[in-house]
Amino acid sequence: MNFDYSEEQLMIKKTARDYAQRELFKDVIERDTNAIYPVHHIKNITELGFFGMLISPEYGGVGLDNISYALALEEISKVDSSVAVIMSVHNSLTGYGIETFGTKEQKEKYLPLLASGEKIGAFLLSEPEAGSDASFQKTTAIDKGDHYILNGIKNWITSANTGGVYLVIAQTWPDKLHKGINAFIVDRNSAGITLGPHEDKMGMRSSDTHSVMFTDVIVPKENRIGEDCFGFKLAMKLLEGGRIGISAQALGIAGGAYELALKYAKERKTFGTEIINHQAVAFKLAEMAAQIESARLLVHKAAWLKDNHQPYGTASAIAKLVATDVAMKVTTEAVQIHGGYGYVKDYHVERLMREAKLTQIYEGTSEIQKLIISRAISKE
Repeated sequence: MNFDYSEEQLMIKKTARDYAQRELFKDVIERDTNAIYPVHHIKNITELGFFGMLISPEYGGVGLDNISYALALEEISKVDSSVAVIMSVHNSLTGYGIETFGTKEQKEKYLPLLASGEKIGAFLLSEPEAGSDASFQKTTAIDKGDHYILNGIKNWITSANTGGVYLVIAQTWPDKLHKGINAFIVDRNSAGITLGPHEDKMGMRSSDTHSVMFTDVIVPKENRIGEDCFGFKLAMKLLEGGRIGISAQALGIAGGAYELALKYAKERKTFGTEIINHQAVAFKLAEMAAQIESARLLVHKAAWLKDNHQPYGTASAIAKLVATDVAMKVTTEAVQIHGGYGYVKDYHVERLMREAKLTQIYEGTSEIQKLIISRAISKE
């Protein structure tokens, strides 16, 4: 691996950082407190090209590498993971899924809409009884010849309301278990789709999260992705790449908390000197810096493997396991360094601590990452 970033990668990193620090920072506390969707921020970062990062120029995207994508997500997440998770699901799951596994017609129809931000992508896998066990799908897609009839409930869906293009995983042949699952592109405005209430979340409160109910929704046959019964394999493959995005988010959350803690430690005085001069605080910051740098190497290794068309599933699981744990450790220490100020909203670190927790849960819990890793090493 080359540890030097290209000029293009550095430009992407700077563009993301400049926007996050200059614009997202202004209203992130208000949006978090009141669960306000970041409408104008989504429009702005779409214009910067961040919603078509992994989509080919052939379909209106930017066609960037995964290192650039990870760098952009990291910088956005240092300030606001609500925006980052919308961006991540749109790019890593929906856009990448359609471009990699879709037909030529599906790509031509949907990718330009996603790349331009005219439509936001959503990935519908989790259900009330199918979270970590994604094979246990209760949502059904009954084959009716030239179309499917979709019925069921999906949970915890990012961009459920604002998304225009759904990528839905559903069971067609229950007797085949996970080998009977299919994947479909579904228009958000299709008849028979209703939403549950907006989820009142602990963190990432500015993102749009709902349950989605399907009642006799008609899905044209041409909207199925891949061959019949390809859905479970597709979902697992998308999650491998999606974990790179979540790892980059966790890395950004940790980095944002560290930067705030370092700044505070250089300004806050106790016992006649800045607290960074107290070994107890200085050592905390040293450990935080080391943990973040270690996680960054793992995240970028997984992204590099994907860019170079090498197996990356285990690497992305390792990156997610480590980076999300680092996010929790670093944000907790950032609150500690801030003392009482860390426990109030104005200093941001309490919000970053709340945001860090979700990274250990969604797109595969830490326990699922350990399962993936343990299975891989047992085959060595």
